[in-house]
Amino acid sequence: MAKPAIRGRPQTSGCAAADPVRVLIASHSHPQVSKGGAEIAAFHLFNQLNARAGYAAWFLGCSRDTAHQKLGATLSQPFGEREYLYAGGAFDWFHFANRDPKFPGELRGLLRRLKPQVVHFHHYLNFGVEALWHVRETLPQCHIVVTLHEYLAVCHHYGQMVTKQNHTLCHAATPIRCSACFTDVPPSDFFLRKTYIQRFFDLVDRFVAPSRFLAERYIAWGIPEERVSLLENVTAPMLTPPATLRRREPKDLLRIGFFGQISPLKGIDVLFDAADCLLERKNDHIVFEIHGDYSGQPQEFQDSFLKRLAKAGRNVKFQGAYDHERVDRLMQSLDAILVPSIWWENSPVVIQEALRNRRPVLCSDIGGMAEKVRDGIDGFHFPVGNSLALAALLLTLAESPSMLSGVAETLRSPAPVEDTLERYAQVYSSLPGA
Repeated sequence: MAKPAIRGRPQTSGCAAADPVRVLIASHSHPQVSKGGAEIAAFHLFNQLNARAGYAAWFLGCSRDTAHQKLGATLSQPFGEREYLYAGGAFDWFHFANRDPKFPGELRGLLRRLKPQVVHFHHYLNFGVEALWHVRETLPQCHIVVTLHEYLAVCHHYGQMVTKQNHTLCHAATPIRCSACFTDVPPSDFFLRKTYIQRFFDLVDRFVAPSRFLAERYIAWGIPEERVSLLENVTAPMLTPPATLRRREPKDLLRIGFFGQISPLKGIDVLFDAADCLLERKNDHIVFEIHGDYSGQPQEFQDSFLKRLAKAGRNVKFQGAYDHERVDRLMQSLDAILVPSIWWENSPVVIQEALRNRRPVLCSDIGGMAEKVRDGIDGFHFPVGNSLALAALLLTLAESPSMLSGVAETLRSPAPVEDTLERYAQVYSSLPGA
């Protein structure tokens, strides 16, 4: 079956109005609260728009921690005068509905004060899909843009499209298939869930998909293709110029880096298993360095991770959480970056960061990972979830240093931040009536 054509760069030229274009960027979290890729990308977009002539931007993030509330206020400004934080209340994770009775009034009041011409949601989590209706009813002329992350509207299992019971990949969501994962929910409820979410998605002027793979999944689910633009996330400007990959000999240490949130679906067990396999092969020249945070994960997983870490051999080094201001320097100290996720990743920020630092990427061969990393050109693929295949790939790379150095010469460079920002400006200006 032919792949659907995804709309790319709009042909309309940028807006040249005398008054600045007012944009509210809304994210399901805030980088000061959580270090996930979606909230970081949203915050970079907010900062870059504010630095761009002709734009005025504000940021609305969320926190599930009510400690961020001030004297019971639903909205506060703990981080800056243009940054707002919503301390969420009850949330319906099945319908993605916000049951907080204070939220509608607070959001509508903020919209009336800021009067944005564009509200760009970098997630509908924590806000609830009804937030789209609050924007439309409060500011009828305001445009609504939604950047899609994960497959939360499609899949009730954390939007990961893997089965709940054994974490096998799911290729399509239907009421019957979804009910097989959640046996206490009848197929009719999944049908109504989809209908409920799509009712609010009908209010969106433009959806942004950072990967073609994710766009095609959402189009197959029911989003109109003509309202989807393929556009990468904004990343932070580089603070450290890229360094040339060091020359290695076969017996030299091969340093492999893992970056990001530490969770089961990010493939951390694949890393541990590959490390065990290498030790069994008497190889001590390949070392894994884990940079990331696990504190936001369920306690069961935290206990499991710490137990595996305690039993890991000398070829696994846990470096802990890191500030994104240090990511370039950390990556440049390594020989390759590992992305072993066992779900259909959309567009991992870590891949963009690795490419801009001229570091080859070793990734699972599915989803947005396989799309962003060309096998043998930007890095190397290995079968998803297969720790033996990962170990075999690493042994080959260790024994043949020219493979990594060759890829370091051919890997693509991400688009400059200015070019990506220009494409966002064109998306905003191409909306009907903009």
